[in-house]
Amino acid sequence: MSSPDDQHKSVMVKELVGFLDPSGGDTLIDCTLGLGGHTEAILEAFSGVTVIGIDQDANALQIATERLSQFGHRFRGFHANFSEIKRIATEADNIVGIVADLGVSSMQLDDPERGFSFRFDAPLDMRMDPTTGNQTAAELLEALDEEDIANLIYRYGEERKSRRIARFIVNKREAGQPVKTTTELAQLVGRAIGRSPKDRIHPATRTFQALRIAVNDELGILNEFIENAVDLLKFEAKLCVITFHSLEDRIVKQAFQKLSGKCFCPPRIPRCVCGALKRVEVLTRKPVVPTEAEMDANPRSRSAKLRVCKKIAH
Repeated sequence: MSSPDDQHKSVMVKELVGFLDPSGGDTLIDCTLGLGGHTEAILEAFSGVTVIGIDQDANALQIATERLSQFGHRFRGFHANFSEIKRIATEADNIVGIVADLGVSSMQLDDPERGFSFRFDAPLDMRMDPTTGNQTAAELLEALDEEDIANLIYRYGEERKSRRIARFIVNKREAGQPVKTTTELAQLVGRAIGRSPKDRIHPATRTFQALRIAVNDELGILNEFIENAVDLLKFEAKLCVITFHSLEDRIVKQAFQKLSGKCFCPPRIPRCVCGALKRVEVLTRKPVVPTEAEMDANPRSRSAKLRVCKKIAH
């Protein structure tokens, strides 16, 4: 039977743990527990600490809970989205660290039934938590008009040919054949924009990313999560966030900058109205990235970036 590490390798584990310095009796929150790789490393490195794990994927939560059962009461798991961190944190005292790995796990990508990957022919679902009743990616493509589909793919996928892709999707829908599966969408995008022999990624990669982000509102909840996480931290406690694409990293970078007191108001405005207050110290002037050895061993880590801040004021 495969181990959780075989199903998904957590990225930059040593680097993340190296930023943390809890003592016995302290609590850390892993907001994106996944299969428990980061939490396991934290519990092994710091005796006496407790980790609260949050994950919206019930299957992943079950696997992680079994993996971490060796730590007894030092681990508690909750089935929830990380946007619910304030509610979950009522269970905790002395929160000295909060970590979040925003990537999709290999287990989710490799599960054909989840519809995250064009490598498998499957229903176009893409919901991180299928129990929510939220729209699937296929339902989203049926509900939106052409302009909204194009804007979604451009905004969340940074796909320059988004309008042509949207036209192909709507043409197929108007012909009575709405896109229902991962294979249909991948082939449609391939026809819409073509593929050069020089392309290193599949032409549908950005479109799939955009739909996954939209279905799960991944960017919409990120700013609020960072604000809430800093609110919950004790003085000098750390917030560590790992991102996997430029849109997420930009949001985290700017949120940290604003929380460190950097004003984003236009220069001509006489006083700050953006709400910037110096509440954290940014510990990563540039994001930490995986070592060459890790990228060779785990190619999916190549786009990962770790940013860390420390709370210095309420």
